[in-house]
Amino acid sequence: MEKPRLQAMFGSYPKTAALKNGQVGSSSIELDIAPVEHAQSAFKDTVRKHAFDVSELAVVTYLLAVDAGHPYRLLPFVMNGNFHHKSIYARADDLFTPAQLKGRRVAMRSYSQTTPTWVRGILCDEHGLSAQDVEWWSQEGAHVAEYRDPDWVRSLDEGANLEQALLAGQVDAIIAGAAVQNKDRLRHVIDAPQQAAQAWHARTGVIPINHMVVVRDELVRNHPEAVAEVYRMLVESRRAAGEIPPDGSQDLQPFGFEAIDASLRKAIDYTYAQGMIKRRYTPEELYGGVRAVLA
Repeated sequence: MEKPRLQAMFGSYPKTAALKNGQVGSSSIELDIAPVEHAQSAFKDTVRKHAFDVSELAVVTYLLAVDAGHPYRLLPFVMNGNFHHKSIYARADDLFTPAQLKGRRVAMRSYSQTTPTWVRGILCDEHGLSAQDVEWWSQEGAHVAEYRDPDWVRSLDEGANLEQALLAGQVDAIIAGAAVQNKDRLRHVIDAPQQAAQAWHARTGVIPINHMVVVRDELVRNHPEAVAEVYRMLVESRRAAGEIPPDGSQDLQPFGFEAIDASLRKAIDYTYAQGMIKRRYTPEELYGGVRAVLA
């Protein structure tokens, strides 16, 4: 009997190397993995073309896709996560506290991106702001075609350099997931961000998850054994990379329903509170039949 052949898309990381080079294989399924280095470059193919049976996807993009009715279920496997207290910057000579962002202009690449969603949520939870207290400026739309930013989000020229806009005084702060170029002229809006992040994690148990893995709902319904095998291969590939920390250690890439529950619930809460999805979904809705498959 011919093995099911699944179209898959994952970025290139140590944790996916064993999958991509064939070190981790399967006797029951074939994974046809797309030649993609950076997963975000193929997110639109996932949520607009439904090009993959199994796909890495940013968690907020996934929530927007679910809200728009796209047929994917969540696997309890985090591809990457990171703390984002460090990801909001102001000019070094413009001194204000996070709470004083109220009424100020904050720019980002995309309002619907996962990193800004975590930053905005932290500002609300930890510093008393609400989603509409700040003047948010976004350069790009969402990967999900049906999504539209809330009315309070303003458009910034897509070609603008965010750091230059900040240094020129066009905005008061920027959200940047990657390292900034003008470190000597910028400062973190949240003081001592690493310590603040660890204290927040200690209180909440939350890891700010960015990318997870999703599977087509049809696959869950018609080939549950293939879904279980995909999950096994992902875990085995990560194990082969030597990236699984010892028990009790902090894991920025958790997997398993219990390990990611608090983080997933917080991501849902933030996405809903920030006006991006119509209702607050439960993890059970997002997993669907995956829970039974992996039980």
